[in-house]
Amino acid sequence: MMNINWFPGHMKKTRELLKEQLKLIDVVYELLDARIPLSSRNPEIDEIITNKPRVVILNKADLASEDATNRWVTYYKNKGITAIPVNTISGKGLRQVLAEGEAVVKEKMEALLRKGRRERAVRIMMVGIPNVGKSSMINKLAGKKSAQTGDRPGVTKGKQWIRLKGNLELLDTPGILWPKFEDQEVALKLAFTGAIRDQIMDVDSLALKLIEHLMKEHSKNIEERYSLAAVGETPLETMEMIAKSRGCIIKGGEFDYTRTANIILDEFRGGKIGRITLEKPSEIE
Repeated sequence: MMNINWFPGHMKKTRELLKEQLKLIDVVYELLDARIPLSSRNPEIDEIITNKPRVVILNKADLASEDATNRWVTYYKNKGITAIPVNTISGKGLRQVLAEGEAVVKEKMEALLRKGRRERAVRIMMVGIPNVGKSSMINKLAGKKSAQTGDRPGVTKGKQWIRLKGNLELLDTPGILWPKFEDQEVALKLAFTGAIRDQIMDVDSLALKLIEHLMKEHSKNIEERYSLAAVGETPLETMEMIAKSRGCIIKGGEFDYTRTANIILDEFRGGKIGRITLEKPSEIE
């Protein structure tokens, strides 16, 4: 099993910064990856944001199973939290995200006005682990390029207030991740979706693990994507069948495992193997 521990010092500082800045905030947007809503959560988030109103954003919903996403929306609704599936590329769900930000604090804002306070923008903080699409989301909500984006985890730096559409103002803070992955399954799922750099682990092993996951419930997706009559008996056999199907053969007729692994990971992350969710609400104890 791969052992992944990744907690740069800046993340500890970020957590302290979040707690400090929360005093200025009316509502928290918690950004999750719709394919792995459990693994893309920071387990300390409840403790960090305490009793602040919260809106959950299920990002990359276009890559996740629609049925599974609906179940997650219901799961959060039962907890008294609105969860909104979003696709930042098409913009689907963004209007609802803006409207909900104002709706959850409407009574508080009206009470302040009654007390004679001046009307002000609703102040929002968006929290999420690195590489869950935070910068792209902020840019879409602001209607302009306001946050640094990058395809490497954790490129957002510093803190700044960003004016969003509507009467909203957002405090941009860096993404946060927990100190250690106590559950290696969590680490694997983060790696499958690209939230952890591929450079820190063996890509061949990662792709094999992904195939193992997909063979349990999504073997049809593998067969259709790679034109296979059936998946193999083992993840390795399936990987070799994919290598053959894609012409990933090197001199002497050997399989090019690394090239095959990169194809599988890229195509899973791009939704080409299908709209797949790796976690369901029923998995929560």
